[in-house]
Amino acid sequence: MRLEHAVEALGKTALHEALGLDAPAVVRRSQDEKHGDYQLNGVLPLAKKLGKNPRELAALVAEKLQNPSIFSKVEVAGPGFINLKLTDSWLAEQLALLANDANDGIEQVAPDTIVVDFSGPNIAKQMHVGHLRSTILGDALVKILRAQGHKVLGDNHLGDWGTQFGLLIVGMRTFGDAEAMKKDPIVELERVYKLASEAKKDEVFANEARAELAKLQAGDPDNKKLWEQFVAVTRESLDVVYADLGVTFDYWLGESAYNDALPGVVATVKAAGIAREDNGALCVFFKELEDAPKDLAANEQPFIVQKSDGAFNYATTDIATVFHRSTVFQADRSIYVVDNRQSLHFKQLFEVAKRLGDRQKLTHVGFGSVLGPDGKPLKTRDASGKVITLKNLLDEATETAKKRLVEEELDLPADELDAVAKAVGIGAVKYADLRQNRLSDYTFDWDKMIAFRGNAGPYLQYAFARTQSIFRKAEVAPAEALKAPFVLAEPSERALALALLAYPDAVAGAAEHLEPHRICDHLYGLARAVASFYEECPVLKSEGATRASRLALVATAGKQLEAGLKLLGITPIARM
Repeated sequence: MRLEHAVEALGKTALHEALGLDAPAVVRRSQDEKHGDYQLNGVLPLAKKLGKNPRELAALVAEKLQNPSIFSKVEVAGPGFINLKLTDSWLAEQLALLANDANDGIEQVAPDTIVVDFSGPNIAKQMHVGHLRSTILGDALVKILRAQGHKVLGDNHLGDWGTQFGLLIVGMRTFGDAEAMKKDPIVELERVYKLASEAKKDEVFANEARAELAKLQAGDPDNKKLWEQFVAVTRESLDVVYADLGVTFDYWLGESAYNDALPGVVATVKAAGIAREDNGALCVFFKELEDAPKDLAANEQPFIVQKSDGAFNYATTDIATVFHRSTVFQADRSIYVVDNRQSLHFKQLFEVAKRLGDRQKLTHVGFGSVLGPDGKPLKTRDASGKVITLKNLLDEATETAKKRLVEEELDLPADELDAVAKAVGIGAVKYADLRQNRLSDYTFDWDKMIAFRGNAGPYLQYAFARTQSIFRKAEVAPAEALKAPFVLAEPSERALALALLAYPDAVAGAAEHLEPHRICDHLYGLARAVASFYEECPVLKSEGATRASRLALVATAGKQLEAGLKLLGITPIARM
């Protein structure tokens, strides 16, 4: 069902038949449609390797590609490229297979069990803009990998254990306000934590906080009850945000879930002989390990598995988490969606896990920052020091979208305005994030984000809504329209068919490289191809087989826009 994949296979066979070599055909979409649909580039590197004339070799390969039922044009160009144009009939056959496929043409793979670790906010704090990218990216990756047939487990690895809880316990007793805790508990917890963090400069306060943490980790019932209250009120706050985003998790296994396993982790690391004591702490120094990766060996920073005071830390918990996912989840892969600043930590963690015998493929999906208008990372607090919460940002997106919807004077019933505004606003925030190469920083800009023209979420939602509007006017169900054969007589019909057939390759690339922006690029290109098709090929005013084919093209485009938006976690809207 992957068109580029199919053309690549044909090219590889031709290379073998012509030259007796098994080599990649290196097929790419043509940049200029005048040259054809695809370009085969694999002859050039082979010619250099063999020391032969590339055009002469390309002519031999081109001869083997001559198949009038598949290619209407096969020609050698330039220094040894081969331009390929597909026949309209073969394109129509491939499109019919795609349009009626239960998986929207997405290639189903041998399934792995994959854990996607994403979002990971801290207990006793509200989510802010810093949690946006991990949550949105992680959710999209879960959906994309599931679409391929993998068993995917989404795990929200909460920061729910450690030093901050000693501070909170003492802080609540010192600074806490019972009435404020009843009225708005998560805000009160943040207020108290801020005061406690300042108070820890006092050694007496700091020692008391360490003592209370030790009691908590030892199972003290009073401290545990307080901790459970902190977790419960935070979960209520988090659930509201996740509901707005439409994000769910299979597991909420925070750091506390692994507390009992941590002494065993330390013992395992010691037994493996990869760590030594340094000023009382147990550390892995990669420069001292045989065959360590060069970048880790060149870095002086150790991987601290246990602190000098005997306490455990993120590294200890993360090793325990890796083991749990291998043994309990039986995971083949674990993917960590965490920002680029943590790249060293994950390189160190993965190397330690490998040396401890873990069998998983471990991958860090890093990402850049969200920037403000000043080009600096978007602030998580306003000028007064108040937290700019993710909930407030999503609410603002909804209100901004509502204003834009009213301004656009779209075909939208008044009683649907609020629901559509929420879907458009939050979809716009998601798409603005996902359409970027995840490694890049991007600027948060409401005007560009919530736009019904150009490369923005609302534009794609509107493109889908327009396909549905056509079927309401035609009084035909899209599923019924898909039964008609495709006739690709006009250039824009053909261009739309090629755009639609690129979807499976876009999804495969997004899954392979863990880059959702590939699907965004595809959907935007598809929406533009649909718009050009509307301009050049009347649908409802056409007749007979032409009308039936054009309705089938619109139905396929609508089906694909809907499926693609859902993979990105964006709500498709049938009426706008």
